[in-house]
Amino acid sequence: MNVALPLILLCVLLNSVAQLLLKEAMNRIGHFTFSLTHIIPIGIQVATNPFFMAGLICYVFSLVVWLLVLSRIDVSIAFPLNSISFIVCAFGAYIWLGESLSFMRIVGIVVIMTGVLLVTNS
Repeated sequence: MNVALPLILLCVLLNSVAQLLLKEAMNRIGHFTFSLTHIIPIGIQVATNPFFMAGLICYVFSLVVWLLVLSRIDVSIAFPLNSISFIVCAFGAYIWLGESLSFMRIVGIVVIMTGVLLVTNS
């Protein structure tokens, strides 16, 4: 477990950054609906958005790191630790995207942290 922990944390960071970058990409593109007439123009906007591309790259690196993690520890331990990304994303969205961080969200983060501690100490 100790060997894989830095890799898990790197995976969590990459995954969280990917989510934040994809959200920023969608903020810049704006609201759209899926329809046959919109698929090509929206697809071009998404594919040429630098935040989307950076998010996609983060996801690819996250997958590579995740495979390294799975080669070292049980998935029943590794996967629950991925929930740390909920915490990182919530604070990242608060700081970078200006999203709200209500009391109930903070309570949820504490519950998630408690679960992560229970899994890592089992």
